[in-house]
Amino acid sequence: TFGRASMSAGKKGSAVFSGFRALGLYSNHLAHVLRFHKKHREFYVLTAVGQCFHTYNVKKLGIVAVSNALPEDISSLAADRMLVYAAYGKLISAFAKNKEVVHTYTGHQADVHLLLPFGDHLISVDKDNAVIIWDVESEDTYLQISYDKASFEVSALMHPSTYLNKILFGSSQGSLQLWNIKSNKLLFTFPGWASAVTVLQQTPAVDVVGVGLASGQIIIHNIRFDETLMKFQQDWGPVTALSFRTDRHPIMASGSPIGHIGLWDLEEKKLVSQMRDAHTTAIAGLTFLQNEPLLITNGADNAIRVWIFDVAGGDGRLLRHRTGHSAPPKKIQHNDQSGINILSAGQDGTLQSFSTVHERFNKSLGHGTLNKTRAKKKGVTHDTAKLPAITTFASGCLNDVDLCLISPNSGMLAIALDDFTVHILDMETRRAVRRFSGHRGQINDMTFSPDGRWLITASMDCAIRTWDLPSGSLVDCFLVDAAAVSLSMSPTGNFLASSHVDGLGIYLWSNNTLCSMVSLRPLPADYEPTVIMLPGTCPSKDTEEEEVLDADSSEMLEYISPAQLDEHLVTLSLLPDSRWKNLLHLDIIKDITNPPPKLPKAAPFFIPTIPGLVPQFALPTTPSEDQSKVVNFGVLVQKSTFYLQLENALDNSSYEEPVKLLRELGPSAIEIELRALSPDMGGEVRVMQSFLKMISSILQSKRDFDLAQAYLALFLKVRYEQSADVYLFTFPCNCTYHFYINLTQ
Repeated sequence: TFGRASMSAGKKGSAVFSGFRALGLYSNHLAHVLRFHKKHREFYVLTAVGQCFHTYNVKKLGIVAVSNALPEDISSLAADRMLVYAAYGKLISAFAKNKEVVHTYTGHQADVHLLLPFGDHLISVDKDNAVIIWDVESEDTYLQISYDKASFEVSALMHPSTYLNKILFGSSQGSLQLWNIKSNKLLFTFPGWASAVTVLQQTPAVDVVGVGLASGQIIIHNIRFDETLMKFQQDWGPVTALSFRTDRHPIMASGSPIGHIGLWDLEEKKLVSQMRDAHTTAIAGLTFLQNEPLLITNGADNAIRVWIFDVAGGDGRLLRHRTGHSAPPKKIQHNDQSGINILSAGQDGTLQSFSTVHERFNKSLGHGTLNKTRAKKKGVTHDTAKLPAITTFASGCLNDVDLCLISPNSGMLAIALDDFTVHILDMETRRAVRRFSGHRGQINDMTFSPDGRWLITASMDCAIRTWDLPSGSLVDCFLVDAAAVSLSMSPTGNFLASSHVDGLGIYLWSNNTLCSMVSLRPLPADYEPTVIMLPGTCPSKDTEEEEVLDADSSEMLEYISPAQLDEHLVTLSLLPDSRWKNLLHLDIIKDITNPPPKLPKAAPFFIPTIPGLVPQFALPTTPSEDQSKVVNFGVLVQKSTFYLQLENALDNSSYEEPVKLLRELGPSAIEIELRALSPDMGGEVRVMQSFLKMISSILQSKRDFDLAQAYLALFLKVRYEQSADVYLFTFPCNCTYHFYINLTQ
């Protein structure tokens, strides 16, 4: 088995699997948000994905942060210099450091769909046409504006540059209103152009705004003089997004519902280029980077793309991208024995490979076609000979059989029938050996564990069940929000991968039995499974990428490892090896670094003489017999701080301070301290015993295991050099140490 009994079978959720992370999720139908980090001097792009949002650096499009999940899907996303705001349902949450919720704003009676940060305030609009201006810090309502939905339904809003306390509102009826939100006054009403306003965007020029309409018209309007400067007509339907270049090129980009992007020259007042099929769905958002020839786009096709304008003619060239399936995957399967890569075939017709290690290894294998040469000339989008969507990598059809699967290791054949049961057949004996029932819907997929002991099944009843083949019983079951349509167990048994109805990502579930004690007892017949939330995306661990924090953070937060992960684990000190590993070889190191002086090859021979007129040789004096040759170091040596701490520890049994002091000392200082404990050097036996108790306390705490071994070894070596008499001394710990040492005079 993968584990042994320790957890109750009645535990909520799944005892065997827990959500780990999601793969292949990058964007949805909401427009992205661009932020600039002053310290990093780098742009970051934020995209909403379900109940959380992702933060990517524009330089590499590497994911650097994932927010905490909200209770509902995000309906609007905005950001200012310090915080990120996400609306979900009738609530709005403010995130700090792109992760943690620090403010929640309640007061709307309908779902919020528009957000606009405005200095120390936040403006939100709900479906009932209520506009609320919030104080960001206090979370109080600063002002509330109510519109008659029949005459002015707010569809867009913006803050015109240099207009103090002014907000411009656009409506579905086509008119615009300019408000002073500080004085709560309507300053001016623009009649509009008889079409719903879909986009409001500030141009590089003061007083001039870009207005996108549902009719496809793009209006460049001076709001100070209420004068229309120029008009453009987009033939692809309503304008979904607008952006203006700020790098001395008078170019405007417009997005469309069919994925095309139009590039307009504001000086020549004409369309200069078309970026067709930039996305396969509507352009949700597009933004030119400040003073750079880069355009960032995202769409509901689960893609983020960065385009660079560095070629003649004004066309954008795809620089980098993050792309997943634009339609739900129907079949997933681990590609190799390592379990690192997962092949995925989606309803969008593409075959993709997702890496569980890092997204830089993700690959799109493209869309199949019957005529590759023709497809290269025309492009895959316009290829009439392209293959339909992939539904499975391999399939079989037997009478009443909906699905069959062969275990590579056990020789068992699993067959799912249309009565929602699973039959297990032995390929050698050709007999049915197991029958599993319990699903309440069509079985979509199933997979064997690598050792052939488990069969994991998924059905339209949103349940994922784990069956134990030897015992023929159900050992685990949990529910998900959306039914799983495909399952794949990694060859190493670490993860279970799943794809779900209407979901664009691949979700990984970690196998708990590999790292903890899990009960595999059969579940009762009346067992009611509980719903587990699908796992979210995790930031990739990349040494070249820095984690993005709030825009004005002066210091980057660093992960601080706890002193001990678990009290039952033996923990090392994490000190550099040079601080403890060479304690036993200090004499060798001293000989190498400070070799003794070499004797001269030849030296003159001198005999001392006595001064006087008659030359006489001076004889060597003999010391008196009553003079001692032994120096009493106990009189000369003063007690060190470490020595005093060991003395104090004999009374209070607290050895934290002496251990802390030893950790800060270098190898030579440690040797001096240990030599000073000996009675020959002015120490005492009881202090030596206190040192050994200190070693015992370190081992019992299971911390600094490497230091305890090194200190003890040096102590034994020093004591052996200082005394030839040997006695047995034992001190208690989890692993009792016996060694011979002289502790008496």
